[in-house]
Amino acid sequence: MPLPKPQQYETDAEFIERCMTDEIMVEDFEDEKQRLAVCNVQLEEGNRNIWNKKYDNIMEKRIFNIETRTEETEDGKKIIIGHASVYGKRSENLGGFYEFIESGAFTPELIENSDVRALINHDQNLILGRSTSGTLRLNADEKGLRYEFDVPDTSYGKDLVVSMERGDITQSSFAFTVEEDDWTTDDDGNNIRTIKKINRLYDVSAVTYPAYPDANDLIIAQRGLATYKDKIKQEDEQDDLVKRSLVSLKIELAKRKK
Repeated sequence: MPLPKPQQYETDAEFIERCMTDEIMVEDFEDEKQRLAVCNVQLEEGNRNIWNKKYDNIMEKRIFNIETRTEETEDGKKIIIGHASVYGKRSENLGGFYEFIESGAFTPELIENSDVRALINHDQNLILGRSTSGTLRLNADEKGLRYEFDVPDTSYGKDLVVSMERGDITQSSFAFTVEEDDWTTDDDGNNIRTIKKINRLYDVSAVTYPAYPDANDLIIAQRGLATYKDKIKQEDEQDDLVKRSLVSLKIELAKRKK
């Protein structure tokens, strides 16, 4: 029979109580300490699976303070050109780690398979263009993710042009999910996340404030950081165990030589 598993809205204490009184558990693990140990293993594994299921597809957002400009076409239409993201630029401290986007993280296949909107401040009500309609054009160039879009004949579209030409709005942001990343520690002891491949693009946005991503935007990254720290801790513990074993062996050999 399968062992009990935590349910999504069940507290840890509620699960442990249910697990400890489960008929199958009581029958298979008569010793309470052993049963509790099994229940704790089930709790840890179950919570990990619930977390993965809940957050695997959550979007992340990042802001870049890079050049964005307006241009005018021969027929008098305004277009906005910029980069939503650039390769190799270290982010600000994002809450215990820094981040880089590796060259090649954006690909033509990614762009082709993503239905991307151009927005203001990631507000879906303020749409400026869309890749599938051709009003937003994306390109993965040597610098990063380049975009340009035709400014719509709307009040907020016209206001955006004025704000950009005055220098009031100078930053870009993009919403995405990650397919592959890597965690390391640099020479100064900083935790570094390198985004190696983007899974999907959702929008590129002109943004008003140079703000940090909010907590929801960092859920995936913070989960990766926690996993990386656990890995480093386990490696340190293993190294310590090996060192202590070697010391014990040297002491034992020294005793035998006497």
